[in-house]
Amino acid sequence: MLETIKKETININEIRKDFPILDRKINGKPLVYFDNGATSQKPKIVIDTFRKFFEEYNSNVHRVGHTLGQESSVAYEEAREKIAKFINAKTSKEIIFTSNATDAINLVSYSWGSDNIKEGDEIIISIMEHHSNFIPWQQLAKEKKAVLKIANITDTYELDMDNFKSLLSEKTKLVAITMMSNTLGTITPIKEICELAHKYKAKVIVDASQSVPQMPIDVIDLDCDFMAFTGHKMCGPTGIGVLYGKYEILETMKPFLFGGGMITSVSIEDSYWEMPPQRFEAGTPKIAEVIALGQAVDYLSKIGMNNIKNYEKELVGYFLDKLSSLEHIKIYGSLDLEKRGSAIAFNVGKVHPHDIGTLLDECGIAVRVGHHCTMPLHTKLGISASIRASLYFYNTKEEIDYFIESLKKIMRIFKKQLQ
Repeated sequence: MLETIKKETININEIRKDFPILDRKINGKPLVYFDNGATSQKPKIVIDTFRKFFEEYNSNVHRVGHTLGQESSVAYEEAREKIAKFINAKTSKEIIFTSNATDAINLVSYSWGSDNIKEGDEIIISIMEHHSNFIPWQQLAKEKKAVLKIANITDTYELDMDNFKSLLSEKTKLVAITMMSNTLGTITPIKEICELAHKYKAKVIVDASQSVPQMPIDVIDLDCDFMAFTGHKMCGPTGIGVLYGKYEILETMKPFLFGGGMITSVSIEDSYWEMPPQRFEAGTPKIAEVIALGQAVDYLSKIGMNNIKNYEKELVGYFLDKLSSLEHIKIYGSLDLEKRGSAIAFNVGKVHPHDIGTLLDECGIAVRVGHHCTMPLHTKLGISASIRASLYFYNTKEEIDYFIESLKKIMRIFKKQLQ
């Protein structure tokens, strides 16, 4: 099907055929899935890859002599190579498989942070961070008696770079920053942030859970020290995440978990660790999930990440034009398409987001409502919750039109509350 994608364009009708769930009806209406920031849908080829593993060569990996184990090990390590290439890592040894992005960030907090953050040191995060890139550093700072500094956002919902620069000091040891806000859609200037942080010899970990699925990523060009992302937001299965780390840093870090598969030898007196990435992959790994994620990377690569980025930009521009034309709508996020991704948070007057979400679901439309694991950001915005529509490359302008018409009907129900 993907052969129809040519000349830097996306054949959306053919792509949608790859996703079986898009044929489903919700409450008797065609599914409109606008919750991709939480998890993406899976193409049939990824679903089939997952099933094929269990039907044809299910076996544990590494240190095996039989055919099934060899096939499983080869497929597992091939997936690591694919992901390294996908983000332009120097070597697949810089790719560590985790359960999700949260797990990857906690790995860095425990394995690097516990040895390198001391009393009085400073950690910088932003007010936009997902709880997964907020709480680990908050708790590490408390444990180590370090100082947690929080970079603010501007009135146009971008990272306040002047404020960020003012927070940097000789005491800065780590900057933990999102590449794309899961609530505001804000894209942060990661390359510039890394350059600034490295002048103070600070390390930078990037939460790329939203950006890796939506745009080309080059970790060498960005020069980040760590990058965490998750498979289920990029057409892969749930339960699998990735930590990228510069190898010269990874080899200095202690293991996060102990057990089988991460050792070179064990005696009664002591144990000795494998080199990265095996050092950080204790126990039986997520074999089927890793192999399926490798297939998802193949799928996205064949479409082309620049194609995906450009098509999503067109969709987001169309969505924002339609949404901002409605009365009583408050949009949280930049309207500059060069500075934002596909997560669009908004509220409808003082109507509770859950009421809007419930009625949209009756129309077959899936959106996210709540604080989106960004409670500090919502507090900063002066709200307790918001509605979030997040688009992906299999969405269409026709779906956006249907969403807007459905939202108009819902707003008429709350007419008195909007007066």
